[in-house]
Amino acid sequence: MAFTTEMHPGVEANPPADTHGFTLNHSMLRVKDPAVSLAFYTKVMGMRLLRKLDFPEMKFSLYFLARLADGETVPEDEGERTSWTFSQRGILELTHNWGTENDPGFKYHDGNAQPQGFGHICFSVSDLAAAVRWFDDNNVAYVKRPDQGKMKDVAFIKDPDGYWIEIVQPSLLGGLGRT
Repeated sequence: MAFTTEMHPGVEANPPADTHGFTLNHSMLRVKDPAVSLAFYTKVMGMRLLRKLDFPEMKFSLYFLARLADGETVPEDEGERTSWTFSQRGILELTHNWGTENDPGFKYHDGNAQPQGFGHICFSVSDLAAAVRWFDDNNVAYVKRPDQGKMKDVAFIKDPDGYWIEIVQPSLLGGLGRT
């Protein structure tokens, strides 16, 4: 029988029919300076900017990024690309409230300082050691290296706004959480 879900208190074993077609599309992070954040996510993390949407009346911009698979094609037409972007999985939305980049004291809460809330986003990589070398070569700040702490083979880095990014190599995690 094919796996459907782990069962724990509160888990609904059979998704309601009315939720058919629901897909987690994106997660949003607020950023102080889009140029700095876009440089990090496109150069260091290898993502591609799919679409930028400006909302002048509300003074903010949205940047939608994805780590595309080799050979994956994206529509060139802006309208088609916008619709395509909102139909994907694993999109990162960066929200920039205009003017924050000009305020030297401005900083967003990273979710990990008190009071804690949001924790992190996660990227899986094919080779954790190679990823660590890449991050070192690009002077990326670490929260935790793979050999530190109780949970080995997992790294946490920080983006320019201080948000935590977990870095995992799936093939190293088969025994994770087993007692």
